[in-house]
Amino acid sequence: MRLAVIGAGAVGSLIGGLLAKAGEDVTLIGRRPHVEAVNRNGLHIDGALGAMRVRVRAAERLDFEPDLTLLTMKTQDVAAAARELHPYVAGVPVVTMQNGVRSDELVADVLGKEHVRSCVVLLGATYLEPGSVTYSSQGALVLGAPFRPIDERTRTIAAVLDKAVPTHLSANIAGAHWTKLIVNENNALPAVTGLSIQDVNRRPALSRLSVLLMREAAETIAAAGIELASLPRLPAPALKAALRMPMPVASRLLRLLSRSLGTTPALGSTLQSVRRGEKTEIDYLNGEVVALGKRTGRPTPYNAAVVELVHRVEATGKFLTAEEVTAATDRRHGG
Repeated sequence: MRLAVIGAGAVGSLIGGLLAKAGEDVTLIGRRPHVEAVNRNGLHIDGALGAMRVRVRAAERLDFEPDLTLLTMKTQDVAAAARELHPYVAGVPVVTMQNGVRSDELVADVLGKEHVRSCVVLLGATYLEPGSVTYSSQGALVLGAPFRPIDERTRTIAAVLDKAVPTHLSANIAGAHWTKLIVNENNALPAVTGLSIQDVNRRPALSRLSVLLMREAAETIAAAGIELASLPRLPAPALKAALRMPMPVASRLLRLLSRSLGTTPALGSTLQSVRRGEKTEIDYLNGEVVALGKRTGRPTPYNAAVVELVHRVEATGKFLTAEEVTAATDRRHGG
């Protein structure tokens, strides 16, 4: 099977590299500096599995028809990518691997619902320099068919992905994305402060704010009548129950959860974008909660505040202190 990984940054390079190591025929499609480094020296992967160098092809553009395509760019770029890829992937299964909840519809509008499969990515990966990625925390993938029941093609794709990362099937992949969105609420605070997720959760004020962001998201999703789906090692009922606990207990649980990320600093995709000077996907993460709140008539002051703060950091390149962040969110909330 010929696989094309489009938008090969942290997640795409890691998964594509591990698939190539497992013997799959993989081509990474990415930006020129990364492509040149990979073609020259191979892809260097370190972190959770130790250090390795994987020989894998890389190119700036897709110029062949693959048997399977993995889309791993940010959500804001996925529609344009689908239009550019259309001549090569029409009729080919395409797997969306974005954070947030909108990429399936965006891709289906261009390539058709029949060929879209959807994947929730539950692992830590960091890409800060060409030719190298860090597998910061081992995890899993959750695959589903967003517009149809799970079929044999979906199972075949899951078997391929499982060669790189343990892959589970979900009959409610949309609900799985919403559950992951709640977890991804934590991406905003590293992007605003420049701290790792572990460091954010060690600071009481920021840990409390993380819980408030997640709680606000969960309540907004529930008010909209959206059914969450459980993720590996994260049952949806347990997540909802934890967020309803008193703040000291919920904050402690969040700190314990962050230990599963390991000792390698987990930056989150939003902070990685900030550090590379790229536009973040905050509008498709915390911004999605704000948009859902507007549709359902529910205020979302904490999420609205951090969306504004991330955009401020994008514009200025200056991180904020924990005190500045909590003061800004308290003002937005009216506290």
